[in-house]
Amino acid sequence: MKYKVTLNGKTYEVEVEHGKAVLLDEYEALAPAPAAPAAAPSAPAAVAAAPAPVAPVNLAAGETVTSPMPGNIIRVDVNQGDTVKAGQLLIILEAMKMENEIVAPKDGTVVQVVTSKGSVVDTGAPLVVIA
Repeated sequence: MKYKVTLNGKTYEVEVEHGKAVLLDEYEALAPAPAAPAAAPSAPAAVAAAPAPVAPVNLAAGETVTSPMPGNIIRVDVNQGDTVKAGQLLIILEAMKMENEIVAPKDGTVVQVVTSKGSVVDTGAPLVVIA
């Protein structure tokens, strides 16, 4: 089998047979020609949809449960006014192809659900407020 191997800007042509390798040729590698500039698009690029506006978080209303990492909200299991127990599942957050359970830190009542299914959140983003 013959192979061409480029290493540190040099191309080596190598022939390998039953565990023996023989160098056939060595030469300088040529950089690929620069691509021609792309033509300007005729239509403007589509603008990403703006995220739905989020109600302001009322920090004085209780303890805010925040996102421990950036990810996508794939399920919200509570609504405003629900009574929750410490450790109860509030939200499922998908991050790096893993589903992470966000649970209630204390017993209380859900004062505000700040996020919704399908939302993308950053680390520290408010998710739920519990009083």
